[in-house]
Amino acid sequence: MVASTFNVRLAAAGQRLERAQALRVLQLNLGRLCNMRCSHCHVGAGPDQGHTQMPYAVVRQCIVAMDRLQPQCVDLTGGAPEMHRHFRELVLAARTRNIPVIDRCNLTILLVPAYQDLPQWLADHQVEVVASLPHWSQETSDRQRGDGSWEQSLEALRRLRAVGYGTGDPQRQLTLMTNPDGDRLQPLCDKITDQWRQKLAKHGVTFDQLIGLTNMPIARFRDWLVAAGRLEHYQQVLENAFNPCAVRGLMCRDTLSVAPNGQLYDCDFNQMLDVPLPGHTIADVMPETLAGRSIHTGGHCFGCTAGQGSSCGGATVAGP
Repeated sequence: MVASTFNVRLAAAGQRLERAQALRVLQLNLGRLCNMRCSHCHVGAGPDQGHTQMPYAVVRQCIVAMDRLQPQCVDLTGGAPEMHRHFRELVLAARTRNIPVIDRCNLTILLVPAYQDLPQWLADHQVEVVASLPHWSQETSDRQRGDGSWEQSLEALRRLRAVGYGTGDPQRQLTLMTNPDGDRLQPLCDKITDQWRQKLAKHGVTFDQLIGLTNMPIARFRDWLVAAGRLEHYQQVLENAFNPCAVRGLMCRDTLSVAPNGQLYDCDFNQMLDVPLPGHTIADVMPETLAGRSIHTGGHCFGCTAGQGSSCGGATVAGP
């Protein structure tokens, strides 16, 4: 019933939601294994999720699909994607094909002894780092990610800067991704970005871009909303903030989300809700199969169309 509510609002705004003709982003979810357990996580990632990792057979299928689908970008996510044993192989496969790569990094993984060479390795292969940092303040950030995580994140950011990230080098792009604390929207604007730059500069941290992601009522964050008795309120907040101008830039239009088992989804959120694209897997999907296809929607889609919009690339419409 909620899905039809979104579709009704979509139609009333004179909007249609279907896939673009060209695939821009091939997003690979390598599994939910993570060294952290954040309260806002929409995938329920954690240290106990090693069994969810993408098997090597699917890794190989993803590499072959890069030639067939010719994406403009390969986006590696998780969990902590770096913890997958074939993470570097996937990066090298994309870069050999001259495809830009995004590593969605939780930052603290870079301090784990087994991964301390990663900042230099990522820089050497010109991988864009999109790093999760809920807030510039220690109290707010630690509340979502755990005590001590803010200090660890800032140390990781300093290590990234030491190898050229966040300094304006287009081959070493560092994007920080923030998300609201709790059940509210967080509009971004130049003033907020300037504030982040000023606050983090005091700690020896610089970055190239700041983007925001709406907390989605899925998995662990939904559990928190239910426990707090705030689920219906939050859903209403998202619906009241519906912005039809945000639809055109939604990531589901030109992104293909691949699950660890090779199943295909319109987006990472649909993947977590198990609403797949039927009929094909990453082993056999063709570009013409995707073009113009209708997108599966649900109540969570109000999260991506609230306010300035929300996507893996940040806002979908210009801010105030």
